[in-house]
Amino acid sequence: MSRTPRPIRSDIAWSTADRITIRGRDLPSEILGHMSLADLSFLQLTGREATPEQSQVYNAILIALVEHGLTPSALAARLTYAGAPESLQAAVAAGLCGVGSVFVGSMEGTAQMLAEALAGDDGTLDLAETAAGIVAGFRARGTIIPGLGHPFHKPIDPRTPRLFEIAADNGLAGRHVELMQLIGREAERVSGKSLPINATGAIGALTGELGLAPKVVRGLGVMARAIGLVGHLMEESEQPLALELWHRADDEACAHLRPAGSGA
Repeated sequence: MSRTPRPIRSDIAWSTADRITIRGRDLPSEILGHMSLADLSFLQLTGREATPEQSQVYNAILIALVEHGLTPSALAARLTYAGAPESLQAAVAAGLCGVGSVFVGSMEGTAQMLAEALAGDDGTLDLAETAAGIVAGFRARGTIIPGLGHPFHKPIDPRTPRLFEIAADNGLAGRHVELMQLIGREAERVSGKSLPINATGAIGALTGELGLAPKVVRGLGVMARAIGLVGHLMEESEQPLALELWHRADDEACAHLRPAGSGA
């Protein structure tokens, strides 16, 4: 069966023996020494340079996602490193596999929820009514509203007000932020529970303000968390805890199987 080949095309970068160009900018003369890593990643993802205001908000988003302690992703990375210390990249990859709908990746769900609600909005959409409809819909389906609630940070996720403050200071606290805040208040009202907007909820709203497509939002978590995981692995190499966690888990999980007085 014959097939007509389709053109192969990429608009991101090209290089020659003496030149490297990324998104139309010369790497040595226009990027190195002129852009931060965050600004370059914004250019890489969007094809446009961030304004100073967008840069402040985008950089805050990435920083907020780098580190949050001994999370499942950090533990997975450390345990993988304990078994394969020669493969740092495999340990980082193992940790990144846990960036999903429960941890970090929930900001993608928030971004999608807000994007769908605000699609075609010309500034006249009743956001309070929209928020009430969104909350009612999630409750009817028996599903969790993305971006709300946190197992530890109650009644406020300390990252959220600061992220919203940075957005407001830079003129980027628009209708995505307003709708997310209304959803949070409505969810608490109808449930009678404390459901703070968590950091991923705030970030999902801010990515909408930056004009980022929801499908790329989880990628921000991957980028930022990779930095945090490398830090955990450096600590693991100098101050290991993974093997101790393994031994403790094995001892406790299997204690009921061992004969009494075995000394194990």
